[in-house]
Amino acid sequence: MNQDIINKAVVLSLNRVWQPIGHRTVRQALVALMGGGSGNPPALGLDIDYEVQPDGSVNFDAPSIVRPVSWAEWLELPIRDFDFSLRTPSRIVRVPTVIVATQFSRMPMFQPKPSRQAIFARDGGICQYTGEVVGKRGGNLDHVVPKQRGGRDTFENLVWAKREINSLKANRLPHEAGLRLLRRPRQPGPLPISAAIREPRHRDWRHFLPR
Repeated sequence: MNQDIINKAVVLSLNRVWQPIGHRTVRQALVALMGGGSGNPPALGLDIDYEVQPDGSVNFDAPSIVRPVSWAEWLELPIRDFDFSLRTPSRIVRVPTVIVATQFSRMPMFQPKPSRQAIFARDGGICQYTGEVVGKRGGNLDHVVPKQRGGRDTFENLVWAKREINSLKANRLPHEAGLRLLRRPRQPGPLPISAAIREPRHRDWRHFLPR
């Protein structure tokens, strides 16, 4: 048992069509599962099960069962060796890891802020000076107008650049280093909130996040 888990955000929240729309603490998820009438609960928990291999190990690569269950059904689920659990005065309850918001079908949007990940995603991991696909390891953020010369941390002044190019450019403007941008950097428009949920906080999340 792990009573500290109650305030950890390890529960993925899906909308009614099973698209990821955010994450919740275990406490928030339990409140959602227990709320509403028996015929119209605000959320259902996903009972996600996996095959047990002949050697006793569990294959977490693909679930064998994924079924939405009501709170009354959830209370009867068995506690497996790999589950988080909570002890109540009368029983031990499995901790949910994925819930479905039964009354919400929209996809919330958010406006990304300038960051290494946001610039990488906007530029597709492509060096904006050479056109090479350099990925995360081969590239880094570059200030078109260097910060030492008044450049700001904005989408319009940040690009993804090959590390060697970044070092070559140093504190110079692109034309001073013999470089030219492929395109003018711009601020991206609003993105679905699912784009902001990239790293699973529990192995069960992997089956619902974009790959």
